[in-house]
Amino acid sequence: MAYLKKIVTAGGTLVCAASIGFIMQSGDTANERYGAAKAAGTSVPGVPQRAAQDGPVLDVHDITLTSALDGQADVASTPNTTTTTALDAPDTGDAVPGRSCGVTVAATPSGLGLVDLVVAAPCFPNERLTVHHSGLKVTETTDAEGNLDLAMPALVDPAVIVVAFANGDGAVAQTDVPGLDGFDRVGLQWSGAAGFEVHAREFGALYGSQRDIWAGAPGDPVQAISGEGGFLIRLGDETAPDAMMADIYTYPSGASRHQGVVDLSVEAEVSLFNCGLDIEAQSLEVRDGSVVSRDLTLAVPGCDTIGSFLVLNNLIEDLKVAQK
Repeated sequence: MAYLKKIVTAGGTLVCAASIGFIMQSGDTANERYGAAKAAGTSVPGVPQRAAQDGPVLDVHDITLTSALDGQADVASTPNTTTTTALDAPDTGDAVPGRSCGVTVAATPSGLGLVDLVVAAPCFPNERLTVHHSGLKVTETTDAEGNLDLAMPALVDPAVIVVAFANGDGAVAQTDVPGLDGFDRVGLQWSGAAGFEVHAREFGALYGSQRDIWAGAPGDPVQAISGEGGFLIRLGDETAPDAMMADIYTYPSGASRHQGVVDLSVEAEVSLFNCGLDIEAQSLEVRDGSVVSRDLTLAVPGCDTIGSFLVLNNLIEDLKVAQK
């Protein structure tokens, strides 16, 4: 199916290291493409805000690699797992009788270049925290027991992951990530209700088809195991105000059963919460074992264009895949 696209001059700027294709799609076309089942981001109450400042950064000078605390021994003994705790951090959490208020984190490789990140913070139930990894920063929230279990796409090997609460308490973990070099991985991160999403259209796929991988149709990691296709993980708690979010796409280039190009685009839906504002994002691309990033500032058209999509075709470089 052909989709009508209209080039738009938004009266704003795109700030990055290379030129970006900038396209706007009308609301009717967007409905045709995505349908009623489109996975839209959770609305943020209140007046639209510009991108929030980064969350607290844990001072790594106050962190020392240690063995697991009591109750974490089984996790820490798992091969390639390191559990660490923060030292000399202010303990301002609410004390829980019979529990230590220390924050611990364990990172374990789980295949597909992913890391199982487990945070235990019994004095921080239902609390916002920031997860940092090689330039990637996302907002997450602990559960009622102060725990968090997160599948984290590793960007580099070994992977160093820092978690930080608003008061400065936090911890760091490091783990090897076997086989990471067999995957191509790219992503985009942003803050608040900017409306961004990454699309990976594999080998000539049309929008809305099975091989159009995005947050609303993230693909199946099982397909990546067999080299059949890629998958996308959206990180961040969309219910948290001004949350730092990220879309991370992974393709198993080292075991691919297909060859050709994966077309990568970044899109932003014009909504009540971003119309007429400047929104910011940062691309993340893994190249030769390191992370390359580019910053983007985008002026969103006025609120009379709500429901339309801005399509940026060249912010993230397309993946060229050779069959194995």
